[in-house]
Amino acid sequence: MMCSSKMSSAAFSGPHQALLPPPHPSLALGFNKTTFTFDNLAAATGGFAKANLLGQGGFGYVHKGVLPNGKEIAVKSLKSGSGQGEREFQAEVDIISRVHHRHLVSLVGYCTADSQRMLVYEFVPNNSLEHHLYGKGQLAMDFPSRLRIALGSAKGFAYLHEDCHPRIIHRDIKAANILLDYNYEAKVADFGLAKLSNDNYTHVSTRIMGTFGYLAPEYASSGKLTEKSDVYSYGIVLLELITGKRPVDITSDDDSLVDWARPILMQVTEGGSYEELVDSRLENDYNPQEMLRMVYCAAACIRHSARRRPKMSQIVRALEGDVSLEDLSQGVKPGYSTVFGSSGSSEYDGSYNSKMKRFRKGTMSSQEFMSGEHCVTGEFASHPSPSSDGNSHEIQSIGNRRHSP
Repeated sequence: MMCSSKMSSAAFSGPHQALLPPPHPSLALGFNKTTFTFDNLAAATGGFAKANLLGQGGFGYVHKGVLPNGKEIAVKSLKSGSGQGEREFQAEVDIISRVHHRHLVSLVGYCTADSQRMLVYEFVPNNSLEHHLYGKGQLAMDFPSRLRIALGSAKGFAYLHEDCHPRIIHRDIKAANILLDYNYEAKVADFGLAKLSNDNYTHVSTRIMGTFGYLAPEYASSGKLTEKSDVYSYGIVLLELITGKRPVDITSDDDSLVDWARPILMQVTEGGSYEELVDSRLENDYNPQEMLRMVYCAAACIRHSARRRPKMSQIVRALEGDVSLEDLSQGVKPGYSTVFGSSGSSEYDGSYNSKMKRFRKGTMSSQEFMSGEHCVTGEFASHPSPSSDGNSHEIQSIGNRRHSP
């Protein structure tokens, strides 16, 4: 299950090759992974040089590295006292070791020497969806690429929810955690906040962690977490792909993206036009039926009622055109809860919006929001991305880019 220290020493050059401690009894990796010493990873990253820094935040730092065989990697180093202790680290390794899918980032290895906690990932070369949508100087992404990213990431999330045993809830789905290769194929990154969900639990209640603007209503208000919380967050990503707009503009008091889009989505599901939603940078260069499928999927994903949101596998089939759009609304009364959920009422919607505005006001002004160590930010969220326009307080996580298999 673990490579011997002799093998590691032979593969790397370093002045001090320390033996790794034995694995924790609770650590049961699903697949064999390479273990590294601190010296191994220091050599690969040029001594964790600033020039190789990909991102940083509340939990630690991410550096680009190159192994002696030429393989590019992204090394996630956890800060001491970051709140992610040995148990959480081992859980993360365990989770990622179970995952093997073309649309999910791959784990190369890890380091648990002394107090060091590091994860080593493959390096995806073409940055993140966030970068391509909002980065300074970026050309508008064409529609086929947007649809490819929507479908690929949906397949990755469907695998986590329905094909992994036990099931895996990502918990921090956002544009910054969808990485791209040069063919604009998506790979879902950052399982640092992921939690396993056993089949005998209807939900997992835990401290709220995630990124503001993507949090599902039931998760943000109560900590009630299911796969459907991920579905909601994915719906926000779909809206970003459709509109080219950020989920929240932290410099403005205007409504969030979902608040702005909901009335339009309701009209669309009742036969109205979706053109007001579409990113003007596309200049009407898109397949109308494929765009309609994306819009319908977004509307279904962001329903207030978690139980009325579709499964990710349903979204995959809808995006591929294998099911009718009406199938996404089965069991939902027309004009009643297609978008707003089982309550469908303005009173419910207003109450939720009021709570979220107070939540937003408190978190935006808090040190925790800036540090990325609590509740509402991504794992690497303390500085604006160098590729972004300054509206985001998030730097891409776990190596903005990783190699796609």
